[in-house]
Amino acid sequence: MTINEKQDEIIDEFELFEDQLDKTQYIIDLGKKLPPMPESKKTDENRIMGCQSKVWVDAELKDDRLYFYGDSEPTAQISKGLVGLLIRVLSGEKPDDIANADLYFIPRVGMGNLITSLRAGGLASMIERMKAYGRAYSGQTA
Repeated sequence: MTINEKQDEIIDEFELFEDQLDKTQYIIDLGKKLPPMPESKKTDENRIMGCQSKVWVDAELKDDRLYFYGDSEPTAQISKGLVGLLIRVLSGEKPDDIANADLYFIPRVGMGNLITSLRAGGLASMIERMKAYGRAYSGQTA
């Protein structure tokens, strides 16, 4: 599945919900499904600055594809759901595709109405970090 196909799938899923509370709960539920990140990866280097809570993202290159891992502190369920959405869209893709991805699903699902401006800043920081991994690994092989 391509990045755009994954985004379209997420847009379709969010269209099933009629109100913002249901959409927010869905984001929280997605975060609960995110596999835990090893404590050894929860370092200052992997921490996303700009988030109002502690969020970590790490990546590794395998077979010319970039795989992401992420987590948040236990009380930051929405943030964990947001990182889970980004991982779902970008993990397993080629670094160039990640670096150049147009993440149009974010405005299309009405994310601006679902999260606070502080969380929006954190989301932008998560996206920038993941795209930076894509740029850093572009042209490299596993």
